[in-house]
Amino acid sequence: MDFDFSDEQEQLRDAVRKWVGRAYNFERRRAIARDGGFSGEAWGELAELGLMGLYIPEDEGGLGMGPIEGMVVMEELGRGIVLEPLAQSLIAGGVLAGHGPGELRQAWLPGIASGERIVVLAHVERQARYRLEVCAASATQTGGHWEITGLKSLVPVGDQADAFLVPAQVQGKIALFLVERNANGVTAQGYGTVDGSRAAEVSFKSAPAQLLTTEGLNALAHAVDIGLAALCAEAVGVMDQTLAATVDYMNTRKQFGVTLATFQALRHRVADMKMQLELARSMSYYASLKLNAPADERRRAMARAKVQLGQSMRFIGQQAVQLHGGIGVTEEFIVSHYFKKLTQLELSYGDTLHALGEVSARMQDTAGVFA
Repeated sequence: MDFDFSDEQEQLRDAVRKWVGRAYNFERRRAIARDGGFSGEAWGELAELGLMGLYIPEDEGGLGMGPIEGMVVMEELGRGIVLEPLAQSLIAGGVLAGHGPGELRQAWLPGIASGERIVVLAHVERQARYRLEVCAASATQTGGHWEITGLKSLVPVGDQADAFLVPAQVQGKIALFLVERNANGVTAQGYGTVDGSRAAEVSFKSAPAQLLTTEGLNALAHAVDIGLAALCAEAVGVMDQTLAATVDYMNTRKQFGVTLATFQALRHRVADMKMQLELARSMSYYASLKLNAPADERRRAMARAKVQLGQSMRFIGQQAVQLHGGIGVTEEFIVSHYFKKLTQLELSYGDTLHALGEVSARMQDTAGVFA
């Protein structure tokens, strides 16, 4: 199998890497985090690169690219621990393009692709514990119009978004809707998260909604899988930089008159970090390559990838902090921010234990050994 990237993919990687290095340094990120965790200016700069439209067809204003390009972009954004939730635009573009009716596609996809409209997934409920089929929000139809009532938690930039993709129960079955933030009955309470980004609790009280699809559970699973593939790639970028910062510190920090890198036991720990990074990278590739596979195959792949990524993120983050010592947990040092980002990513879309349960539940008679 050929894992080489095309010239176009390498050019895309280079463009995003240059933007991160030039325009999104550590000080700017800290300033954005202090100001609430989201910058409209940085969002506009990402839009100028065309990144919001990666999964949106060209005839609807996007770039018409695929999962590998998405992986390349998210990995580079991970290197800069970028706070702005580009993955949400990938989710919105992919779900609307794949499941939305024509009028919703025409109304929203060009705006998402240009960055003028922010549409985010609002599916987390407090009692769900990562289970997509658990949904207390409900939708009713009156006079040909839909209304949603419910509460969604941890909605990325929920108080800044223009609209939400919201799963809700309709006669015992989950459907997926689009709800505008400024609609009557919608209330969003924003707050900062542990990694410095922004989320919100969003309440819907008989809020007017537009039906996306009655096959909401399938569309929701697709949305989450797009998010998982993006998360895996982003985590690889974060871990890559975490390892690089750790190696640089060990080559400069001295103890007993010699650099830390001269101690064999510490070098072994760094080698273990590198192994975990490469295992994570291979599973990130696997997740992206399976993103357009049939639903059952895709869901199994995402669960497997999240197990490995979760293990790698925890190991690399903890080892980096240990090898840096006390400075590794200070606000002024970038490794502490890498660690917080990895911690939050490990818990997103289901923690490692949940992903392991998903792998177990999807095992065939061969337990995946010969299949």
